Amino acid sequence: MNSRLSDRITVSKLNSSHNELRLERKRYYWIWASILSLFFWGIVGVTVTVGLAPTALALEYNKEILVEADFSGRDLTDSSFTKANLRQSNFSHANLSGVSFFAANLESANLEGSDLRNATLDSARFIKANLTNAILEGAFAANTKFDGAIIDGADFTDVLLRPDEQKKLCKVAKGTNPTTGRDTRDTLFCP
Repeated sequence: MNSRLSDRITVSKLNSSHNELRLERKRYYWIWASILSLFFWGIVGVTVTVGLAPTALALEYNKEILVEADFSGRDLTDSSFTKANLRQSNFSHANLSGVSFFAANLESANLEGSDLRNATLDSARFIKANLTNAILEGAFAANTKFDGAIIDGADFTDVLLRPDEQKKLCKVAKGTNPTTGRDTRDTLFCP
């Protein structure tokens, strides 16, 4: 009987030792799973915040009064400024591709070096605006007023303009766009 009792004690000790090993393994795996989970979520957080976040979100400034606002150097792709008052605002070197300036007042605004590709400029007022070296390629500018605008080096490739506005622009057109390499007069089909 003594040997059976000692066998039971030995088996009991082995089971206890085996259970402790199992618990130790579970703790070990749980710790590593937690560390890897924190690492994974940290990487996801950094990636979403820095790497995968869109460069621009289309913003709406419709009917806003933004006189002398500073949007210089910003990426405003596909944003809307429909009927906004943007007199004397600064859009220099801004990405304005696909932007809607429909019926907006951009009198004396600075758009030097801005990218206005495929923008909607219909019925907008660019009176005395600075469009030096701006790219307006593919913009829709029917009924747009450019009286007194500075267009040195501006690229008007494929811009839909009224014939009378085109003639006014041809009177002051000069220069070559530094980005596209196109002559302003050529893009306006000036004689």
